[in-house]
Amino acid sequence: MSKMVFPQSCLYRLFRLLVKGVGVFSLNFLVLSLPIFAGPGEKLYNEFVEKDQIYQDDKWQTYVQDIGERLLAAKGLSKNSYYFSVLDNPVVNAFALPDGYIFVNRGLIAYLDNEDQLAAVIGHEIGHVALKHASKRNVAQKFGGIAGFVAAVMTGRGELMDLSNQATATIVSGYGRDMELESDEFGGEVLALAGYNPLAMIQVVMVLKDHESFSAEVANARQKYHGVFSTHPKNDKRLHEAVQKSQSLLPDELAEPVGVFDEFIDGLVFGDEAASGLVREQSYYHSGLRLVVDFPDDWDVSNSSNRVWARHPGGASVGFINFQLQDGDPELTPEQYIKDKLKRDDVLEGEEITFGDSTAYIGSLDASNKTAELDMIAVVYQDGATFLLRGEAGSTMSREDFKKSFKAVVESIRAMNAEDLKVANDQRINLIESKPGDTYKNLARKSSIKQSAEQTLRVINGDYPLGEPRPGDRIKIVR
Repeated sequence: MSKMVFPQSCLYRLFRLLVKGVGVFSLNFLVLSLPIFAGPGEKLYNEFVEKDQIYQDDKWQTYVQDIGERLLAAKGLSKNSYYFSVLDNPVVNAFALPDGYIFVNRGLIAYLDNEDQLAAVIGHEIGHVALKHASKRNVAQKFGGIAGFVAAVMTGRGELMDLSNQATATIVSGYGRDMELESDEFGGEVLALAGYNPLAMIQVVMVLKDHESFSAEVANARQKYHGVFSTHPKNDKRLHEAVQKSQSLLPDELAEPVGVFDEFIDGLVFGDEAASGLVREQSYYHSGLRLVVDFPDDWDVSNSSNRVWARHPGGASVGFINFQLQDGDPELTPEQYIKDKLKRDDVLEGEEITFGDSTAYIGSLDASNKTAELDMIAVVYQDGATFLLRGEAGSTMSREDFKKSFKAVVESIRAMNAEDLKVANDQRINLIESKPGDTYKNLARKSSIKQSAEQTLRVINGDYPLGEPRPGDRIKIVR
């Protein structure tokens, strides 16, 4: 990566130089060797790097870093104390950690319209750090549960995080009405000093409130935004007053943008096609579980919300393999899980295997009362999750060939990496110029969005719920 931000110790200065010439494997190796006294944001960043959660686009990382440094300079803050990153995360959110790490999800960027709005998001998060809101709420002392926090951020599922922990709950949900407003005032002030339009703070609230309405009314999902996105009604008098104070700080002329926002957002990854599971050719991707499973060549692979089926080209009677998530029990080995948790007393033979960071048990079941020639079962422990695989082979398939195929599927289970993410989600935002007669309904027919495409296009273009594009408008579409 050409420009990533790390703490300024000698080790990290060396690390930044090395990063320019190494690949992702080396990057991960170095991150795993970092000091054990890292702060919460640094620990979180290292976890995100390890799990390929940093958005793999140098120009976006540099762009957000440059905007952040411009805001810091305007306020006289040290750029060596703040670290800005874009996460490869479709959830509409941004947050800051007390040691100066600020994260903006690509999912939020997709709904913004210009650099001023992006600067407003970053400025608000700088405010939390600069105003020491974390120490005032004792967040720094109580922060823990990195693994749970990472899981919640990666999946967008707050229930995966221990929200009884005051620190994690605060970072997710905000610092309370008064501190959020204080950060808004700071954000408006720093925007103006840096030559941005402080009204962008209000524009961001409008954008996110439209998304909140869309999520509830169309997508049937409740959104929980951090900070500025969660504490304000759409027409908030206190917020407007806070932003108005900043108008007097504006220079005679607004500064030129750091970059061309339109050029950056054209091509930005959008959404998460694999959020609940997706089949691409012979592989199954699940970004919520950060999981990939490969099935035999030419087999027919399909999936539902909780199960994957793979059938032999000759049909299920020749051979099939099913895969599904199970409720785990860390006290049991995979073999014990089959016998004690699943209550299987018909395992004839089996073996325990390890591959990567996973452990598994593969066994043959008694098939004497079935038409199948071979009945197999496997339980896999991978990255804290438990998976069950079942498979049967008919009389026309070689028992040895099926055993090899079944074991190969088991051993293919792995955590998603950056390349997998690219394959699993190839949707991109494209910018077009609206023509006479264009409507969101017509544009939706050409979109790769599978659900609520018309209203999704409206909300990402600021026209929710009833607006339509006008000829000559710059319009975001998704392909």
